[in-house]
Amino acid sequence: MDVVRSLVLWIPDWPIVALARETGTLAGGTGTLAGEPVAIMRANRVIACSAAARAEGVRRGQRRRDAQARCPALQVVADDAARDHRGFLPIVEAIEARAPGVQIIRPGLCALRARGPARYYGGEEDAARVLRESLDDLGIPDTRAGVADGPFTAEQAARRTGPGGILVIPSGDTAAFLSDLSVTTLEDEELIGLLARLGVRTLGEFAELDVEKVRGRFGERGIRLHALAGGRDPRAVIARTPPPELERQIAFEPPLELVDQIGFGVRTTADEFIDNLTQVSLVCTELRVEMTDERGGFSERVWLHPTCFDAPDVVDRVRWQLESAIGNDLKSGVALVRLIPQAVDAASHHEPGLFGQGAEERVHHALSRVQAMLGHRGVTTPTLGGGRWLSERQTLVPWGDRATVPRSRAQPWPGHLPAPLPSTVFPAGQGAAVTDREGRSVSIDGRGLLSAPPAQLGLDGRQRPVAAWAGPWPVRERIWDAERARTAYRLQVVDADQTAWMLVNEGERWWAEGRYD
Repeated sequence: MDVVRSLVLWIPDWPIVALARETGTLAGGTGTLAGEPVAIMRANRVIACSAAARAEGVRRGQRRRDAQARCPALQVVADDAARDHRGFLPIVEAIEARAPGVQIIRPGLCALRARGPARYYGGEEDAARVLRESLDDLGIPDTRAGVADGPFTAEQAARRTGPGGILVIPSGDTAAFLSDLSVTTLEDEELIGLLARLGVRTLGEFAELDVEKVRGRFGERGIRLHALAGGRDPRAVIARTPPPELERQIAFEPPLELVDQIGFGVRTTADEFIDNLTQVSLVCTELRVEMTDERGGFSERVWLHPTCFDAPDVVDRVRWQLESAIGNDLKSGVALVRLIPQAVDAASHHEPGLFGQGAEERVHHALSRVQAMLGHRGVTTPTLGGGRWLSERQTLVPWGDRATVPRSRAQPWPGHLPAPLPSTVFPAGQGAAVTDREGRSVSIDGRGLLSAPPAQLGLDGRQRPVAAWAGPWPVRERIWDAERARTAYRLQVVDADQTAWMLVNEGERWWAEGRYD
């Protein structure tokens, strides 16, 4: 069996590096958080830790309590696979710019066939050095490279070199290189436990076992791992297919200031944007429009569609966004417009039915035509949002948009608080004070908006920090009686003790109406 020469690039502690890059705390020259003991946890076990944490005795696989016992100052961060993949994509793109055909084994570890880059750059070690240096430019100084027969051996070579090092295993020396390595490198807990009970500690000892006996005891999975231990890696490097470039942009030189001019200039770009999606059998259901003026002003918005966008729909969204952005976010002429598909769907899901369009399609077509003539908020539909009463929850949303209601800082929707029905309803309102972080009193203007986020609740002579809040919602009572009618606002807050309070504001006065325990 022919084994293909493979080149593997490995970034140690990638979850830590991805966290540092995303939070902007990457320490120059170390590739990890700036001297801070940090551990990434999954299911209460350490899956990665910083160099400072390792110096205190924290290791992969430790339980959370053991790690914190060894390092009381340990910062615990939950595992986030999306963050790891998101941060690794620019790394892969930088490698593909120098050598196409990259396979992502997992975030922080990738492989490619060594033959092509070696011929182009003058040798396997030179190719590895060029690719490693391309990552230095991205602020990843500790990238380790291994070249060997098969991706498994190349990975082990990369793991056994020093910081920023390169280790090349000559062809034919794979078995000798692997023979002294522990069976734990196979990363199969069940097999490792069985081999330990059999007294097999190294890959060389495992490779010496009879193939048929391995098959009878461990099955086909054991045969595959037995081949890896002997340096016979049956896997080939399968290069990823880079996703198609779906976004489009247009630059205006000189910058344009009139909405009609920009809308006309975007038409061709909108046609190209939709045609490009059609070529890969996709449609756009959420569109992000970004605009930049000549002075650096920036405007962006995500537009939704009941079905999918076509070119006229894209132009309409650009025009509507310009009407609200010019003079606010955009202070001068527009120099650049970008169209980005925020969400796409298979075109087959949006094909017309066998017997023509149904009632929903005809309604959408008619309302879209009216909206195009009247503007974005010219056609609205009622939706239910957060609130106490049905009249408060009903909001009007522009046709095609998803219902959006004001959210509290810590709750999924206004009115959803970690409490049941009120456990205490005060027969008479208790005076309260609501202040912001600066100690200023929080008020509600004529539009029902808070002057500042609530930070402190003063009640019963005690200051309670506000952990979460929701609202406010208008309260209109006795509207049939002009003399007795009143308009107030309700606000729900949760203090640091996880006690929820229902507050009412009328004019400049706040009082507590009830408590949730």
